[in-house]
Amino acid sequence: MDIGGHRLKEHFRLLLPLFGFIAAVWALRLVLDAAGASHKIISAFSVTVASAVAIVLAVLLIHFRRFGSFSNVVTAVILLVVWSQLLVILAIVFSVAIGRENIFTAPEFSVPGDDPHHIKHILGHLTFGIGVESLFGAAVGCLLLLLLRMMLPLRSIKSK
Repeated sequence: MDIGGHRLKEHFRLLLPLFGFIAAVWALRLVLDAAGASHKIISAFSVTVASAVAIVLAVLLIHFRRFGSFSNVVTAVILLVVWSQLLVILAIVFSVAIGRENIFTAPEFSVPGDDPHHIKHILGHLTFGIGVESLFGAAVGCLLLLLLRMMLPLRSIKSK
């Protein structure tokens, strides 16, 4: 599949450190929760915020590495958002599987009245989480790329 002149594999290669960053924040939340840290401390390490930071960094990479255009930004946003939502879903499924609540299934972070298997919570991440975060992230990412191109245009390298 070719998106904006780049294959999907190239997108993954460009975004690999950002996938790692989101996963590190996700793992840190789980470790802090298992260690008994307060929810105020754990809340400082948000997967949603990490995903937003990763989107901004992805746009900067796309611009400064001349990786592509707006279609590449949208692709990067979708990949990063799906990754972050899948990690959260994995934490919910893990919590249900071991029968121990974690930070991702705590009542203040879950759907009120959710059934014991957290199906509504998981469906919310698969639909609303991916959908809204992708739309908002793509809009902000494309706007940021437009501003970067207007304010910091990269001159093409011409051979003499």
